[in-house]
Amino acid sequence: MTTFEAEPGQHGQSMTARISTEIVRTLKESFGKGPVKAKSYLLDDFLLVVMRGGMTVAEETMLERGHADLVRRFRQEFQNELSDVLIAEVEALTGRRVVTPQSQVLFDPHIVLEIFFFDGDSANGAGDPESITSRT
Repeated sequence: MTTFEAEPGQHGQSMTARISTEIVRTLKESFGKGPVKAKSYLLDDFLLVVMRGGMTVAEETMLERGHADLVRRFRQEFQNELSDVLIAEVEALTGRRVVTPQSQVLFDPHIVLEIFFFDGDSANGAGDPESITSRT
């Protein structure tokens, strides 16, 4: 699997660091509280953003009272509403077209995953000699 890393850009940050910063900023502005740690991984045709912490007081209260299913459904729905904004940020930073995003929220520890799948014909994703496409 090939990883791609751009030259350091704005303020000396790598592309993946800039992606993490922008995703965290957007989530913080939207939720009122954001992740406390984040790291992004750009691998072939997908981007994985792993974020830790950032539960709101209301979410923590609901979890303590046994309503993880409600917190998960709300988070998923809210993140679906933000997908256009997050896709635009990722596309602007990577120069690649996002085909589809996926979100997942985990509890104990609190981890949010954002996964962006890129168009395989993009400049950075095409031509990987170890890629195999099966057609059935």
